[in-house]
Order: sequence, then structure tokens, then C-alpha cells
Amino acid sequence: MNKKRRIQTIFPFIFLAIISYIMWDGFRLFTHHPVIQTLYVTLNIVFSLFFLLALFVGHHLPIRLASVIAFIGNTYLIAALYLLLLFLLTDFVLMLNGILHFIPGYVLGYHFDWIIINFVLITIVLIIGNYRFNHPKTVELDLESNKPKQHKTLKIVAVSDIHLGFSIKKKMLQRYVTMINQTKPDLILMIGDVSDRALKPIIQQNMAEELSQLKATFGVYAINGNHEHYAETPDATSTYLRAAGIHVLIDEIACIDHSFYLIGRDDKSNVKREPLASLVKELDPSLPKILLDHQPYHLKEARHNDIDLQLSGHTHEGQFFPWNLFIKKMFEIQYGYRKIGNTHYYVSSGLGIWGPQYRIGTQSEMVLIRFHY
Repeated sequence: MNKKRRIQTIFPFIFLAIISYIMWDGFRLFTHHPVIQTLYVTLNIVFSLFFLLALFVGHHLPIRLASVIAFIGNTYLIAALYLLLLFLLTDFVLMLNGILHFIPGYVLGYHFDWIIINFVLITIVLIIGNYRFNHPKTVELDLESNKPKQHKTLKIVAVSDIHLGFSIKKKMLQRYVTMINQTKPDLILMIGDVSDRALKPIIQQNMAEELSQLKATFGVYAINGNHEHYAETPDATSTYLRAAGIHVLIDEIACIDHSFYLIGRDDKSNVKREPLASLVKELDPSLPKILLDHQPYHLKEARHNDIDLQLSGHTHEGQFFPWNLFIKKMFEIQYGYRKIGNTHYYVSSGLGIWGPQYRIGTQSEMVLIRFHY
């Protein structure tokens, strides 16, 4: 069973377990408010169905309908996760109180008010999170190669994890293209997960029209992410991007302006991808090497192969709290800039987003790099 199939098989059971818990806890807490109790359970069932519809059949639905269902369902997902945390915390405190009796009796009578406060807090957090998604920041870096100096500066715009589809639609892509072009870059790099899953909603919205408007002195280059491997066929997204004038590097190298190399690896989802050492073994060691590798694993490979700059994405910096805390344990660099030896690394939180359109404790971003060599 491949990774995609395993996720599709396991995730619904986890999701249903979460929903069952918050429905049961809410049902108990609203015991003395039967109308609210019925409304609470009904909305949980309806919104959970929205999420499952968007996840499994969204790309088969009309774009506008899929977009609305996805937004409601994905918003419900993140709200449900926060409700789960709050209910678990409440149940734990009440369990301790049953043993230690540290909560005054009159306070326990305000459990209904506590639930309302929880809903208000979650709503405020979601509003702030949606704003942080819809207003990407620009991270600016000045980096220098240790190779023999050519006395040149390359202005690079790097974006990852756009996740185009029925959730991030054509109108949002128009904003991204304008934002990128305003920097007047020498080079635009798309570091994987340009598409969300299926290519069908991208084709239906004719997003090639916007993608073809990306302008850079030395062109626009892209690589595969793991989500490109979820598309209808392994080469569906790359074929579409190439038709829009974007150079897609899949275990390929481009020598640009006779002065530096751009190395694009296929995503590690492809277990047969070319080893980095094989890709770079014939390259001129005096020229800088910029590596695009979607998932930031095995970072020492870049150092061992004389890479000047590695750009990655994939992590979304955890996307929302508290998942961003767990992400820190999963990657050597889960987000941001680091220099190790002579190699510069940058792992982007992503311009777009997967699923819920909220950045809670993280920020959508575009990366502007002035690379001196």
C-alpha cells in the first residue's frame, strides 16, 4: 500500500475519533440546554461531512461548490482540533478536582459560560490565522557563495507549497503573481507542491494564464513536491507547468548564464530518484550550485556535495499551533535560515497552504534572496 493510500485509509478513523469525542463532551456539557445540545450535535455532523466531501471528492465537484465546501470543512477541522484540546484540558482539570477538590463549588456552576468563552476564543484565533494566511510576508536574505568571485548578484524569488486547486483558486494565484513580479526578480524558483492534488481544478480555472505571466530575467523554474505525486499521473503537473512556460527540473540540472548551476531534484516520494552525488559529479566545481529539494531531509548530502544554497519547503512550519511544535522534532531545520559549513539552507513555511486557510503561530511567506557570487 503506497503512502497516499495509507493516509486515506487511516486519517478518516482519526478524524472520526476526534469528532466523536468533542460531540460526546459537548453533548454532556449542554445537558441543561436541549436546543443548543441538538444544534451542537447537528452542526458537528454536517461540518464533518463537509470536510470528508472536500477531502475525497472535492476535485470532482464544480469549482465554486468545492471551494465553499472545502473552506467550511477545513475551518471545522481546525476548530474541532482546538475544541479537542480545550475539552481534554477541561476534563483533566475536572478529574484532578474530583481528587483534590481545589475548584470552589460556585465556579463549577459556570461550565456553560466556559464553553461559550472557548468558542469566542477559537473564533478570534481563526480570524487572526486567516489574516496571516491572506497577507504573506516577504523574507529577505543576503547570502554569499564561497566560490571564486564573479562579482555578480542574483535576485531570487523562492516560493513553495502554493497548493493550487479548488481551495487556493485563480484569484489568489493572481495576487501571488503580482506580488512576485513586483520584486523584478532575476530568477523565480517554485520549490514543490505547486498543485494541491488533482490537476483538474487547475485546468478548469485556466491557471496557466496567470502562471505564464511570471517574469524573471533568467526564467521560472519548478520542481516536484510530494503533492505532484498525488496528481492524476506522475507527469501531469510538470506537463501543465511546462506548457505555461515554466522550466520543470526533475532530477535535472540547468546551467544558467554560464555562471551558476540550478539543480532540481524529484521529490523523495520517488524512491528511485537520482542520488544527488550522481547529479553533480560532472559539474564545474568553481561555479555556485543552487539545489531545489522539496522535503528538507538528509541535509548533510548538500554539504557533502559542495552545494552553496539549498532551498526547501514542505514543512509549512507546522501551519498552525500546536502542530508547529511537533514539526521541530521531525526535521533538522523545520523552518528558516541556517548555514552549516559552506552551505546555506532555507526552509520556507510556504506561500500557500494545505487544507485550512489559517496560519496560527506561523506565517505565509515569499522569500527574496540576494545571492552574491
